[in-house]
Amino acid sequence: MYNGYFGLKENPFNLSPDPAFLYRSPQHEEALANLIYGVQSRKGFIVLTGEVGTGKTTMLECLRDYLEQAGVEFAFVFNSRITSEQFFEMIAYDLDLRCQRNSKTEVLFALNQLLIQQANDGRTSVLIVDEAHNLEWDVLEEIRLLGNLENPRIGKLLQIILSGQPELDRKLDAPNLRQLKQRIVLRCSLQPLTLKESNEYINSRLLHAGLENQTIFPDPLLIELHLRTQGIPRLINAVCDNMLLAAFAIETKVCTLEMLDEISSDMRLEWPGRRTPRQRGQSGFEPAPYTPGD
Repeated sequence: MYNGYFGLKENPFNLSPDPAFLYRSPQHEEALANLIYGVQSRKGFIVLTGEVGTGKTTMLECLRDYLEQAGVEFAFVFNSRITSEQFFEMIAYDLDLRCQRNSKTEVLFALNQLLIQQANDGRTSVLIVDEAHNLEWDVLEEIRLLGNLENPRIGKLLQIILSGQPELDRKLDAPNLRQLKQRIVLRCSLQPLTLKESNEYINSRLLHAGLENQTIFPDPLLIELHLRTQGIPRLINAVCDNMLLAAFAIETKVCTLEMLDEISSDMRLEWPGRRTPRQRGQSGFEPAPYTPGD
């Protein structure tokens, strides 16, 4: 709706994960490099964790792009609230296994055959599980057992990537999953963006959408926006999208703290030092306190 008004080619703050808009902060570069290295080196188990909205799914989308370009077979389990039977069915469909897909035994035989063939051709296969913190214990055990598929000469035949919220780490610390925990060779963790990274994140998305040297979000506003979103990319996208819409509605090309105040209230945002309108008194908008380096 507002793209033409601001001279944008596309929506810069779409909530859907899009590898084209990847902001390559040092931690995101490191996480993606670890995922690719883990696959290439046949490390077996890799875990990616991070709070809600920190960009885990975007990382997985970037990895999927890499795997497709490299011709690597992979299965992607995006709905983790499944039974063991459904888990094997999803693998069978994604890898197009020629077998009775509702039979665990047949799926395992077909999967083993595919992995051996791939290994003989000098290739590997990958299983990606998103929202893995929701997996039932028995499904996690099945995943652990899949990690036993290996060749003494080649190594792990199936590279398994588990992605989830910090609850996944706590789940893997459970005594009954210690065998799985010991098999995890690489761990990646995504943290909220710093103030500097938040500013770069916003500027990079606007630049990718066609806007150079943005003046829509003044520096004081960017400081307050970072504080209120706590550096969570998904929240940054939602707030910036709403602010651009609000600016378009009143025909201005500069967003203000007053707009941010209204949007923060509408989105029920909570942040350290938050003050209600009554607490601010009648003196107008007062930005929340900010400590440099947060």
